[in-house]
This record gives sequence, C-alpha cells and structure tokens, in this order.
Amino acid sequence: MTSKSLVLRRLAIGAAALVLIGGMVYVLLRSGPLAPIKVTVAHPIEGTLNPSIFGIGTVEAQRSWMVGPTVPGRVLNVLVDVGDKVKAGQLLAEMDPVDFSQRLAALDAAMARAGSAQSAAQAQVQDAKARSALAAATTQRNQDLAQQNFISNGALDAVLQAQASANAAVQAAQANLAGAGQDQTRLKAERAALAQQRDNVRLFAPADAVVTTRDAEAGSTVVAGQPVLRLMDPASLWVKLRVDQGRSSGLANGVKASIVLRSNPQAALPGQVARIELLADSVTEERIAQVAFDAPPAHLSVGEMAEVTLQLPATAPALLLPNAAIQHQKGQSGVWLVKDGKPEFAPVQIGIQSLDGQAQVLEGLDKNDHVVIYSQKALSSGARISVVDALVKPGAAQ
Repeated sequence: MTSKSLVLRRLAIGAAALVLIGGMVYVLLRSGPLAPIKVTVAHPIEGTLNPSIFGIGTVEAQRSWMVGPTVPGRVLNVLVDVGDKVKAGQLLAEMDPVDFSQRLAALDAAMARAGSAQSAAQAQVQDAKARSALAAATTQRNQDLAQQNFISNGALDAVLQAQASANAAVQAAQANLAGAGQDQTRLKAERAALAQQRDNVRLFAPADAVVTTRDAEAGSTVVAGQPVLRLMDPASLWVKLRVDQGRSSGLANGVKASIVLRSNPQAALPGQVARIELLADSVTEERIAQVAFDAPPAHLSVGEMAEVTLQLPATAPALLLPNAAIQHQKGQSGVWLVKDGKPEFAPVQIGIQSLDGQAQVLEGLDKNDHVVIYSQKALSSGARISVVDALVKPGAAQ
C-alpha cells in the first residue's frame, strides 16, 4: 500500500470518528442528561371557581337507644328480633323478676296492717277526745261547787288532774294517729320503689324505632346497663363526615351536599350539613360534620361508607392556574415563570383550590406571564428548558 493511500485511509477514519463523536455530543445535548428540560407552559386565566369540599363518611343514626336492665339479672325472654319495627311503649323483653312478686305481696300485707293501725289510732283519738270532754264538764261543775264551798280544794285538785290526764291522752292518741299515717306513707313509698324496680325488669321501647341488634337471648345473664337490644330511628340516618382540616374552609351548617353511597356509586343523593362537631380529631387532623339526607333512601345500612362532596358558593373573579403549576421552594409557594427562555421561581399567594385541579392566585402573577405547568424533571433557576406542547405525545406508549 502506498503512503498516499495510507494517508487517505487515516483521514477517512478520522472523519468517521469526528462524525461519531459529533453524533454522540448531539444526542447528549438533545436527549441525554445534558438535554434541555422539556416543559409545558400556559398563561393564567381570569375566572371564578366553584369550590367543593370532599370527604369520606359513614352512615349513622342520630337517634339510637340501647335497651337493657338497670340491675343485673337473667333474661327471661326476648319478644322482638332484628329488623322488627316497634312502637313507643311496646314490651320488648323481660328479665327474671326473682322475688319481686313475693316482696310486693309482703308490702301489700304490711300496708293493710298499717291501715288497720291507722283506723285503731283514729278510734283512740275519738275516745280520748270524748274522755277529755267529759273531764272538762266535770271540772267545770266542781269549780262551781268549790266557789260555793261545797267541796274542798283537794277534791278540786283531783278533778283538775283528771282533766289534764284526759287532755294528755288526746295528744298521745293524735301522735299515734300521725305515726300510723307516716308508716302508711313509708310503706306506700317502698311499694312504689319496688314496683318501679319490677317494671325495670320489663324492657319497653322508648320511641318508635327499628331493632338493629339483639345482644342477649333468654337464659343469658346480663349486668346493669348491658344492652339486651339496640334500636334506632330510621328517619334520623345521616352521614358522619370527616374532612381534612387544611381543606375545610367554608364548612358551615346548611351547605348543600352530594352523597354517594358505596352500595350505589351511580346515584348521587342530595343532602346538607346539619351539624358541625365542636371537637375535631387531632390525630387524623380532620374536622367532623354530620350531613343529613334530604330524603333517606330505602334499605340504607348503618355503617355503610359514603363519599360526600360539599358545594360552596362561587368565588370572586381572579387569576386561575392548574394545581400542578404550584411548587414549593424554601417554604414558599410559587410558580416557575419562563423569562428570556430561562425558568425563574416567583412566589405567589394561593387562594381557594377546587376539586377539578384549579387554584386561585391572589398575588404574584400577571395574566401575561408564561407559567410552567408540567416539567420533565425538577427545575432550577437558569436551567436549559425546551417548551413543548405536551411531555408525552398522544398515542405514545406510557
């Protein structure tokens, strides 16, 4: 091979190497780690938001009752079952009365005896009054005789003493009558208390309701306060809603709600906030509200999960941006602006954010600003960027 051919060959190899190196540099600058960051930008738009509050809740009953005895005992029988509708005052279950009947019979006998004693005391009062009246008449006659010196002073003193004894006998009889009346009152109170205890072992419905659980059966022993049956008012069902405290601004009584039950996700039921609990959950950082149905649906289950969206009033006109544009740098909320082809972070004041991904910008932006909405990776001031219509082309593999 001649020297000229060798030189040409070396030149060809060098040119190919340069082309290869140039291609690699081009690839690095265009699609490699040194390539500009692809971003999408948009202008803020002026408009109003229809903000909403979203939360998860469970269906509960506003009015529910646990029906059970006030004293420990054994369940005698249960007369209703789960799902039964009951009326106020209806007998639901009975506890074993043990010796209540015998104790009531004993008190009835004691009351009868106290009545007889009261009658006897009344007769004694009448007898003592009669004796006292006779003694008073005798005293009057003897005083007249003593004034005429027909009897001695000693005889008059004996008559006066007899009258004093008769008066004392009247007072004693009256005291016995009062005591008999007090015994009668005491026995009546004891019987009323025992009758109330007997009635307490008979469990009645406190209101019109539906039986939700049957916690004890005949023969079971329960303690005082332990429920035998649980009832609820089906017309008082509502949703106990939990809302993130950071997104609860605007939560108030009367706010309209859309309720979607887990059992029927295709239907949204209307309702409104009926009550806001004063106590929030400090562990989960949630506020709690009760949302009532405008018309409770049939066959609603207590404990069922529900998704609730609260519709708040529309906001005043302001600049709007997608939530994705909001970034946080050094504890500040802001957006990346494109100025002279370079990204620059601008702090902004964010207002209300809606569930459809829009945020209200109160300060820090102009409607002509170019705001970065999405970026291929995290931005930094002065980074090389490339503005594109979309980060992923339509139809491209995800």
